[in-house]
Amino acid sequence: MATVTRALMSVSDKRGIVDLARGLVELGIEILSTGGTAKAIMEAGIAVTPVEEFTGFPEMLDGRVKTLHPRIHAGILHRRSDLNHQQAMAAHDLKPIDLIVVNLYPFEQTVARPDCTFADAIENIDIGGPSLLRASAKNHTDVGVVVDPDDYPTILAALKEKGTLSAEQKLGLAKKAFRLTARYDGAISDYLGSLDGEERLPFGETLHLQYTKAQDLRYGENPHQSAAFYHSPAIQEPCVATAKQLQGKALSYNNIVDANAAFELLKEFDETAVVAIKHTNPCGVATSTDSLVDAFRKTHACDPVSIFGGIVGLNREVDEATAREILNLKVFLEIIIAPRYAAKALDILASSKRMQNTRIMEISVLADAQPARYEAKPIVGGLLYQERDMGHVNVRDCEVVTKRQPTDAEYQALAFAWRVCKHVKSNAIVLTASDQVIGVGAGQMSRVDSAKIAVSRAQQIGLETAGSVVASDAFFPFRDGLDVVAKAGATAAIQPGGSMRDKDLIEAADEHSMAMIMTGMRHFRH
Repeated sequence: MATVTRALMSVSDKRGIVDLARGLVELGIEILSTGGTAKAIMEAGIAVTPVEEFTGFPEMLDGRVKTLHPRIHAGILHRRSDLNHQQAMAAHDLKPIDLIVVNLYPFEQTVARPDCTFADAIENIDIGGPSLLRASAKNHTDVGVVVDPDDYPTILAALKEKGTLSAEQKLGLAKKAFRLTARYDGAISDYLGSLDGEERLPFGETLHLQYTKAQDLRYGENPHQSAAFYHSPAIQEPCVATAKQLQGKALSYNNIVDANAAFELLKEFDETAVVAIKHTNPCGVATSTDSLVDAFRKTHACDPVSIFGGIVGLNREVDEATAREILNLKVFLEIIIAPRYAAKALDILASSKRMQNTRIMEISVLADAQPARYEAKPIVGGLLYQERDMGHVNVRDCEVVTKRQPTDAEYQALAFAWRVCKHVKSNAIVLTASDQVIGVGAGQMSRVDSAKIAVSRAQQIGLETAGSVVASDAFFPFRDGLDVVAKAGATAAIQPGGSMRDKDLIEAADEHSMAMIMTGMRHFRH
C-alpha cells in the first residue's frame, strides 16, 4: 500500500483539525488547504500549501470555486495501480492527493434556524465539499477520506504506525462519506420540496430519513423475525438510541420499544418520578417530594404483579437506598434506566445474582432535552409522518363543565393523571391519587371496558379507589364508562370533550357530584 504523502483539508467543523494537521506535518505529509481551514492551521504555526498555489488558479466567486479543478480531482481519482493513469499524471505534471479531510457547510443547522432566509439556505449548499468526498470515496482503494473529527486520533495513529491506512479502514471511511453526502443531498431536497413560494411547509414533496445501525438484534418481536436497531444522527434529543448500557444482557427488540416508552413518559415530569412499563403501557407511575426510593416504592405498589419482567425508569440519580429497595422487593426487571447511578448503587445491583442479566442503562439528563419535532410510523408500502404529541395543558386553565369545581387536591391529581394518560394505549383510562397511579385500562376496543379494567386492577391489588380521579385520553362516547369509575369512588374527571353526548356526560358527572374538566386536546395513542 502506498504511503500517504499529501492531504487536503477543508472543514466547516474545525474540532481537532489543528492537532491533526500538526500530526500529519510531523509525519512529513504535505497539507493543502483552503480559506478558513488554512487560516486556522497557519495561525497555529503549521506549514500549509494554499490550494490556489497547488492548482495555479485562484479561489474566486466568493469562495464558490476553490477545489473544483483538474489538479485536485486528478490527484484524487487516478488509480495508483493503473499504468495509463500514472502516465497521464506524469504527462500533465499532476501530483497525488492521498488523504481528504472534509466536512460540509452546515446546511441542516442553517435551515433549522427560525430566521433562515432562502438566500441563506442556498449559500449553505456545499458544492466543492461533496465533490471531494464522492471522488475520494469512489477511489477509496487508494485514498482515505475523513469526514468525522472523532476519527482523527485513529487516523493519525494508523499513519504513525504504518504510513498509510488499511484497506478495511479506507472502506469504512468511504461508507461514512457516502452516508454524509446522501444525508446532505436529502436535506437539501427536503428543504426545497417544502417550499411554497417563500413559505416553508411542514411536510414537503420528499422525505429522506437516514439511520445508522447501532447493533444487530438476536431477533425481532418474535424469535422467527430477524431485526436490527438503527439510530438517527440528526436527533440530538436524549433518547434510548444514545443511551449507554452499563451491565446486563444485550437489548432485545421488545426491550428497546419498552425502554423508549419508559423514557418518553419520564420526560413528562420535572419532579422526582419513577415509572414502570410493561408492553409499552405504564403499570406504575409515582412522584415524590420526599425521595427517589419513596417514588419507587409507590410505583411498585401501583401493580406489584405486572411490574415483574418490566422496565423501570427513574429521572434522578439512582442512590444506594433505591438500589437496595429494588433488591429488597425481589422483583425481576428487564431494564433499569436512569440519568445517573451512584457508584455504591451500581455495586449493589451488580452484586446481585438475580440482577446480573438486568440491563442497566444510563441516559442523558432530561433537562438537556431538545425534542425532535416529528416522528414516523411505517406501514406496508408507505410511511406515516406527523408532529410528535408534545401538547400540554394547564389543568387550571381548562373549562370546568360541571356544577362542582375541582378542589386544589383534585386539580393536582388531575394534572398527574393527564400526563400519565397521554402515554397509555387507547382507549386509555387512568385512575390516580395525587401522585400515584392506582389503575390503568389500556388498549381496549371499548372505553367502558378500559374503565372496568382500571377499577378492577386497583381493587385486586387493594388500592383505595375512593377519592381517586380519572383521566381519559379521548372523549367518553357514552356515560357508562364514567358511571363505572364514579361507582368506584372517583371524585373528578379530566377528558378532552368533543362528543355529541358531552351534555349527557356532564349530567352524569353532576349526578355523581363529580367535578369534570375538558381539555380540548386529545392524546390518542393508536
